[in-house]
Amino acid sequence: MKHGGDIYKYAKKLHCKPEDIIDFSSNINSYHPKIDIKLTESMIVNYGDHSYSQLRQTIADKLKIKKSNFALFNGATAAIFELFKVLQEPQVYLYAPLYGAYEEASQHKEIIKINRFDDLYQKPKKSSIVVFVNPSTPDGKYYDLKRLFHLWERQNSTIVLDESFLEFENLRSMIPKIQKYKKLYIIKSFTKFYSCAGVRIGAIISHQSNLKQLKIARWNLSSFDAHFLTARLKDRAFHTKSIPLYQKNKKRLLKVLKDTNLFSTIYASNSNFVLVKSKRSREIFDHLLREKIIVRTCGSFDFLDDSYLRFAVKDSVSIEKLKKALDALS
Repeated sequence: MKHGGDIYKYAKKLHCKPEDIIDFSSNINSYHPKIDIKLTESMIVNYGDHSYSQLRQTIADKLKIKKSNFALFNGATAAIFELFKVLQEPQVYLYAPLYGAYEEASQHKEIIKINRFDDLYQKPKKSSIVVFVNPSTPDGKYYDLKRLFHLWERQNSTIVLDESFLEFENLRSMIPKIQKYKKLYIIKSFTKFYSCAGVRIGAIISHQSNLKQLKIARWNLSSFDAHFLTARLKDRAFHTKSIPLYQKNKKRLLKVLKDTNLFSTIYASNSNFVLVKSKRSREIFDHLLREKIIVRTCGSFDFLDDSYLRFAVKDSVSIEKLKKALDALS
């Protein structure tokens, strides 16, 4: 499995509807209140505001940055690929395991992988690119990057830092650094915390001089997507209601996983997913699949193997169904 969330593939395999599947493979916030937004004829017939002024102002207010310090794309993956088209350095250091799109986007460069579990402070070559996801995936660990950042600065590194999972636990961002260190790029996905995977909007946050090099097509976002995310970001109750519910469900998920005694290791996580290890991982995956529950296998991640699985934090009903299914294996 190279990516979570492929409910359509497994629905076809199980001869069921996609909505019948409980998806623990997708690390999207399980809290998703309804927003009264309708797809209007105007959104379809008319060209939208290609500057996305309302959305951009809303994002600037939310992240406390200037509108000139970020560029919007049709999802974080599109942002990653566009960024690597303009970065000129021939070598890229990937702190692995990490999101696979970074390796795909770096295929025209020399790729060096650093095992962040065992060799976190390996020194990259001068004037190379370093890529770090924080909190990390698939283990969800949040790193204090102070020591690493000093190392990268001394090496004159171009830093690509993915902060798509910060909001779940109100973790500290490196966004304030973009004015002081001009070779810093921060990738941001708005789909994870704001529970809108079907709304494809991501951002590159950096010094304004860097963003001028990016090629951004007009109308690269749909009018509906921009309208939806603007409303979601302006929903003041979203954060205050989402966080306590997430904390409650995460605590319950961890207890369910621990009580089964199926896993030799349950990794501490600072995000909305939990990495586990088990000699019975294949059996667990297959059993859960028969129960129409899918989890993320992690054999496709560097430095991991098929004994690792990842469980996203879901709603309480889904977690109780997971418990029932896992108890049958205990």
